[in-house]
Amino acid sequence: MPNEKLHLIVKLVSVVGITAGGISLGLLIPKIGFDYSWLSKQSINRDDKAINHAISSTSAQAAAPVIKTEIPKAFQGQTIYQAKLKPNNKVVALTFDDGPGPKNTAQILEILKKNNIKATFFMVGIMVKNFPQVAKQVAADGHVIGNHTWHHRYRRMDVATAASEINRTADIIYKTTGVKTTLFRPPGGFLKNGLVDYAKSQKYAVMMWSDESSDTQRREQPPALIKNVIKGVKPGAIVLMHDGGGNRSRTVQALPQIISDLKAQGYKFVTIPELLEMQSKEESLATASPITASPQAKNQSNHK
Repeated sequence: MPNEKLHLIVKLVSVVGITAGGISLGLLIPKIGFDYSWLSKQSINRDDKAINHAISSTSAQAAAPVIKTEIPKAFQGQTIYQAKLKPNNKVVALTFDDGPGPKNTAQILEILKKNNIKATFFMVGIMVKNFPQVAKQVAADGHVIGNHTWHHRYRRMDVATAASEINRTADIIYKTTGVKTTLFRPPGGFLKNGLVDYAKSQKYAVMMWSDESSDTQRREQPPALIKNVIKGVKPGAIVLMHDGGGNRSRTVQALPQIISDLKAQGYKFVTIPELLEMQSKEESLATASPITASPQAKNQSNHK
């Protein structure tokens, strides 16, 4: 019996030590690239709920849902701002850029889970490296992950640099979450700095947006963010918001009302792959229907 107790104590100490080590590594502060200096200016929330959330993500990953990441071939290598859908097909895709982050991403995940909504997260490679547990939680919750480069830089890049930015990010996303993504969003929406050319050569769908909250504008408060989204939404819209790149507490505050208002207008929420699949099906039906002639029409033509 004493040996059994000693074995149990050693096992518990080992588990706690490994878990604590995982958290400390996950909370490393990025030191280069896109401006995440805001992280060093604030204390990271380490309350019990946040810690438990991070720890549970590892076990949740084992039971992660199957996420549809494939897109129709027609969209590979294309630049897309929104899905072209019929006016009565009221669906919208919520997208979040620049994460994953240690606080705001987790808060957004909770809101989405509460509303049973799946979204698309365009992740920065260095953030996945520094916050792997949060990236795992995004995948475990059934959301789609897209590539948003390693450093989130805007400058002109040669082919080798653009390839590194995109390939390193694809690699860290796959190694961390098991997700192979074919979605790419260029930082800042810049289309001509070399990144998009390389992404298209690799058959990524270059995902832009048709509607945005403007949550990167410091003067915009939650009511303005809500208004910005609602006034521009229409069937097939792709909505741009952010879960990283700064303090996104205003986005967190605005998101529940954005969801509520869109639901009140009859909108349903889908991921980017689901949205593109809907457009593909509508286009297939539109092209197939006129070709089919009725038996009566055929008979009439035979009697001319």
